[in-house]
Amino acid sequence: MANTKEIKVPDIGDFESVDVIEVMVSEGDKVEKETALITLETDKAAMDVPSPYAGTIKSLKVSTDDKVSQGDVIAIIEEAEEAAAEAPEEEGKEEQKAEKSAEEEKPEPKKEDTGQPKQQEAPAKQKPAPRRAPSPGELPPIDEKTFGQAHAGPSVRKFARELGVDLGRVEGSGRKNRITHEDVKDFVKRMLQGGGGAGGALPSIPTVDFARFGEVERKPLSRIKKISGPRVHASWVNLPHVTQHDDADITAMESVRKALKPEAEAHGAKLTPLAFLIKACVAALKEYPDFNSSLDSDGETLIYKKYFHIGFAVDTDGGLVVPVIRNADQKNLIEIAAELGELSDKARKGKLTANDMQGGCFSISSLGSIGGTYFTPIINAPEVAILGVSRSSVKPVFQDGQFVPRTILPLSLSYDHRVIDGASAARFTRFLAETLETMKGLIF
Repeated sequence: MANTKEIKVPDIGDFESVDVIEVMVSEGDKVEKETALITLETDKAAMDVPSPYAGTIKSLKVSTDDKVSQGDVIAIIEEAEEAAAEAPEEEGKEEQKAEKSAEEEKPEPKKEDTGQPKQQEAPAKQKPAPRRAPSPGELPPIDEKTFGQAHAGPSVRKFARELGVDLGRVEGSGRKNRITHEDVKDFVKRMLQGGGGAGGALPSIPTVDFARFGEVERKPLSRIKKISGPRVHASWVNLPHVTQHDDADITAMESVRKALKPEAEAHGAKLTPLAFLIKACVAALKEYPDFNSSLDSDGETLIYKKYFHIGFAVDTDGGLVVPVIRNADQKNLIEIAAELGELSDKARKGKLTANDMQGGCFSISSLGSIGGTYFTPIINAPEVAILGVSRSSVKPVFQDGQFVPRTILPLSLSYDHRVIDGASAARFTRFLAETLETMKGLIF
């Protein structure tokens, strides 16, 4: 009897209903273990799903433009005889996993102490009549009971809470009526349409037929911008942003960087100022731990992180993405420079994985290669601060009774005013600037 197995979508983080953008095999194809079968595109990255077995593809369960989630079946494979002989017990294990997965897919009905038998076996969203009809353009308050019963994943629940959306009122369009991020966004758009600021909602922007005034061209937003736009907006609306500006004299740092460039190149790395900035930010986060925290959903508790994962914005053709340098406190300048190059290359090729962009504590948005002086970067929630860096320039600085040329780097720190006050922000940026100026602890 042929030894057939199911190939399922592996762990892809908190993402739900991700797009299948490419199917790289056909039914009847023989594949080796680790052969790429399909390509998935999550929020900000594309990733290949490899085959865990060698064998022949008997049937495909997905096609381009389908949406899949973790555990969905991609294909049925007839495992090669030699591989099957090596692991005769695997089939039973896979069947157990499939049964377990099927059981987990069924949401457990809510238990009620009514003493009455359940009227419905399948999970269903209960939508009781609201206590009052919301005004046009007003988001209704969250009903915790119906919110908890809604068929949605953790990331969708978090997103809904950030926007103040009651999931109990949202119709799901995903598999088995699962609520997706798009469903939440569509609900908000419908509720705010024509709101005119009622109930604190944002006023709507008038629709204009621009073609009346001349020739126009319509182009769709990139996928990254479609996804990141609502998140950036949610961060701006929910977090009280304040931006602190300061300057760092990096004259000595630039001399050291140029001296270390040959050593970095010998290790295949390009040593840029960003590597120094990451090391300096780690030192500042250690000195001021409030900046390495996140505000809990209860709004009353700070979660302090004992690790130092630094995100950095990368400009790609599709928009900005933010990969993360993990455990930056445990790496030297050249190691960080090498990882910056690797992650930047993956970002521009659209090959970042979900893991590459998760777990950040603090982010840096550097526009130094483009120009400008100061700006207000938007915090990458649930982080509480972000550093904006502009182009350095040589300026006359008055020292010891005379003006001398010094290389000055503009810094812009945006912070969540619920967690950080202005005095702390000023101390943080000054400490950061002085660390860059003295390079204390940056070179090892």
